[in-house]
Amino acid sequence: MTDTLPSLYDARVDAGALSADPVQRAALEPLERIRQALENPPPAPRGGLFRKAPPPEPVTGLYLWGGVGRGKSMLMDLFHDHVAIEGKRRVHFHAFMQEVQAGLHAARARGADDALKPVAGEISDGLRLLCFDEMQITDIADAMIVGRLFQLLFEAGVTVVTTSNRPPDDLYKDGLQRVRFLPFIELIKERLEVMELASPTDYRQNRLAGAELYFTPADRAARAAMEAVWQDFTNGAEGVPLRFKVQGRMVELPQFHNGVGRATFWDLCARPLGPADYLALADRVNVLILEDIPNLSSENYNEARRFVTLIDALYEAKVRLVASAAASPEMLYIEGAGSFEFERTASRLREMQAADWAQG
Repeated sequence: MTDTLPSLYDARVDAGALSADPVQRAALEPLERIRQALENPPPAPRGGLFRKAPPPEPVTGLYLWGGVGRGKSMLMDLFHDHVAIEGKRRVHFHAFMQEVQAGLHAARARGADDALKPVAGEISDGLRLLCFDEMQITDIADAMIVGRLFQLLFEAGVTVVTTSNRPPDDLYKDGLQRVRFLPFIELIKERLEVMELASPTDYRQNRLAGAELYFTPADRAARAAMEAVWQDFTNGAEGVPLRFKVQGRMVELPQFHNGVGRATFWDLCARPLGPADYLALADRVNVLILEDIPNLSSENYNEARRFVTLIDALYEAKVRLVASAAASPEMLYIEGAGSFEFERTASRLREMQAADWAQG
């Protein structure tokens, strides 16, 4: 008999690979229900002589939400890796919506009357299980299509399992034209089991507790250390670019995986970005790995001002920062216009290195 997800979890605990967490283990029960149902489907309905057989009714999925670092992605890994079916896919929600928007653009260019139908058809072709990491709606363009998109996926027989940092009722909170988004929230509650992962332990913080988060100078050793942090958080994944629009501008984070972003100082501070861009970025990442912060002065004043704004956004959003820099925070900007104002930024950079900072 195939091992169940709870028994696989217990084996990892016994081996010392995981710490026993009863809340995490309880979340495996609905995931095991979904696995069993997908692996043992009822007989497919027959079609008529001139009628195609309808797609099977999707298994009731799961919306697993909870705070950062509670183990949602680890549970999703365990589930996705051990569902023994063809036609399964796991993707970060933001990357998925970028794919959908690109598909809509292509369908409209082909003159499609209803661009969403062929896009949903391509996505659902041969697909039985769609797993999302970190469902979060921040873009009005996504908010206006996501309800009908998911309805089309459900009608095609696709089962959805997703994680999120927020309960369904808080999705797209305070967003523009949110009233048009509310039916999607009701659809989530109707088609997915909603479960909170209310573990008291933030394992992501524990992973960083006592770890070095600020590397100086930004030399070969620092680059190797930053790469090791990235590999640890992403389990060796390469990451994909994260692109999003803010007030008509396209903002890009070069590498992104499971809530962890990676960029250089120049990627984020040498471009004409402003507070709204950095706030939108901070809303999309839980950890930012920022490399190659240079010495700051009047010679790179514009870049320095953007860096100050970026740090303010990360600080207010409680985003964990792992950085490499030419000097310690207090010595990064020691002369020229703006050096006095930088003292607050240096203080924040130092504060953000504390093991328990993001829990405050």
